Amino acid sequence: QVQLVESGGGLVQAGGSLTLSCAASVRTFSSYAMGWFRQAPGKEREFVAAISWTGGNTYYADSVKGRFTISRDNVKNTVYLQIDSLKPEDTAVYYCAADFDRVYSATRRENEYDYWGQGTQVTVSS
Repeated sequence: QVQLVESGGGLVQAGGSLTLSCAASVRTFSSYAMGWFRQAPGKEREFVAAISWTGGNTYYADSVKGRFTISRDNVKNTVYLQIDSLKPEDTAVYYCAADFDRVYSATRRENEYDYWGQGTQVTVSS
């Protein structure tokens, strides 16, 4: 069983920055792509960013390009989401997800992820 635990959320003023972390408990020598998604109040969950196992391929939603940076440390089994220039519309619960079917790429499609974390709340005040 794989467990994903997000952390780093909180209340931030617009224009500020946050770094979210997602720690994965996985079997040794497992390879998997990772994604971040978010769900704002009253809205459907949406894709934010994804990264391949090697970290060589990253993908971003158009709405976050230039402000969000996804990265990973495979020694620590942790994926990060650096969020800069936060906007009130970034307010949401942020989820990380793991896809064990992809190694050298990653997908934007949430139904293709195998495991999900419980989410971490990010609230941006104006």
